[in-house]
Amino acid sequence: MLGDVCYWVINMSIIASVTGLIVLAVRRLGIIPHRFSVFLWLIPFVRMCVPFGLNSPYSLMSLISRLITKTVTVYEATEDIELSAVNTIQAADSYFPITYKVDVLGRVFEIAGFVWVIVALALIIALAILYVTTRREVADAALLERNIRLSDKVDSPAVYGIFRPLIILPSSYADKDLKYIIRHEETHIRRFDNLWRLIGFAVAAVHWFNPLSWVFLKFFLEDLELACDEMTVAGFEPSERKEYALALLDGARSRSLLVSAFGGAKVRTRIENVLSYKKMTLVSAVGSAALIIIIIYTLITNAG
Repeated sequence: MLGDVCYWVINMSIIASVTGLIVLAVRRLGIIPHRFSVFLWLIPFVRMCVPFGLNSPYSLMSLISRLITKTVTVYEATEDIELSAVNTIQAADSYFPITYKVDVLGRVFEIAGFVWVIVALALIIALAILYVTTRREVADAALLERNIRLSDKVDSPAVYGIFRPLIILPSSYADKDLKYIIRHEETHIRRFDNLWRLIGFAVAAVHWFNPLSWVFLKFFLEDLELACDEMTVAGFEPSERKEYALALLDGARSRSLLVSAFGGAKVRTRIENVLSYKKMTLVSAVGSAALIIIIIYTLITNAG
């Protein structure tokens, strides 16, 4: 049983790698604002988490399936609605349960499955411990106002927690102008970015054996910050964006993993993005949204 699960997880990881590389290529083009392009990371993450997908004749998998993959039908409701799993390994004669072409493959996948689940559980437990430890570090932070607190244990402003998030500032920030910092962190809270960060780490932990999962996580976290910056400065005047950029530079010391920090995450890139920000027109917003939907549809569906 564990071997069968491992078989499908590896298949999911392979196809997620293909779609993730395409997302990286689209991201590199820079034709879509970050507040929209960040949603493209749903594609490899869903591919890593969900083994089945709807079939579509317009799926990019239709092209790829001619070369390296096979589609295994899981459920056929009608001629037009069909669920399938993408099978890249193609090491079995039949599925559900899997009958391998060579008996030794069954033993190989059973051993691989045991190693995979042990390491994945260890990483998830470590992630949970890190989350609890990080939250406890600022438990004694002094109240400034509302959900904003001051602490000597942080070196940059950040949002801590998911369900009852707190904005934690270094104690040295008590006399600073906090306008832009608070606006940024409140945007993180509205976007549930700490939750998305945690989900991203958990997915990467499950696919720990795939180095690309960690590469995708790195760029996903960067795009969360870039998207947050864009949403924060959307209504700013050019002079306000310059002040915001200076505030980013001041908070560049952050090295937190599980918190949405004001600094860190390639601050130079973020500053350049803020200073070059252009307000979107209705046409460009609709066009970007439509392009995102098309890309997601073609990459998240299976060959049909």
